[in-house]
Amino acid sequence: MNQITKALLLEKDDKYRLFSQKLIPDTSLEIIGVRVPKIKQIVKQFANTECAYNFTRENHKYYEEYFVHGLLIGTIKNDIQQVFKMLEDFLPHLDNWAICDSTVANLKIFKKHKELTHKKALDYLKFNNPYTVRFGVIILLDYFLDDGFNENVINALLNVKSEHYYVNMAIAWFISVALVKQYDTMIKYIENKLFPKFVHNKAIQKAKESFRISSDVKVYLNTLKK
Repeated sequence: MNQITKALLLEKDDKYRLFSQKLIPDTSLEIIGVRVPKIKQIVKQFANTECAYNFTRENHKYYEEYFVHGLLIGTIKNDIQQVFKMLEDFLPHLDNWAICDSTVANLKIFKKHKELTHKKALDYLKFNNPYTVRFGVIILLDYFLDDGFNENVINALLNVKSEHYYVNMAIAWFISVALVKQYDTMIKYIENKLFPKFVHNKAIQKAKESFRISSDVKVYLNTLKK
């Protein structure tokens, strides 16, 4: 057994395991029950070691192992090609929203390689695995709604045809954040009701829950429901 897995098992918390099972109902992986701060401590402890190198080349049994695996990819700071090579092996194993989103959030190297990252994100949108698609959506959400924003990002999401709950919720989340950061562009898509009904209405719901959107805008958005 890898030392990282042993370290995770030592932090087992049964109450947190039960909580995690409710929070992440989409995973088929066995959950140990390790709190995120403990996971991050383990990542920091083993980052850039031979143990970590070997660990990221293994298939895993536990949810937390894949959580660590994703965060370990994020510790690579200077080799974007290595990152995408590791993601190529990693993404087919994704089966839940939490590891997907946490991995993207910690891949800060994407900020240094926007052009390549943008291309890869658009490629991910075309995959069959819904969590690879979600991975692409979350990249666009986290890294392409500020510097380098382009309307073609929204158009790419319009072309995603999925019945998967966690794909459509990610797109709705993107739209709600776009209404904060790129309102003048995003509102046109809402006014013209271009997204599917579920995505459209969920985006409005999430925007109405946001503290960053004014009351007047929320009232207006409410009139645009499908």
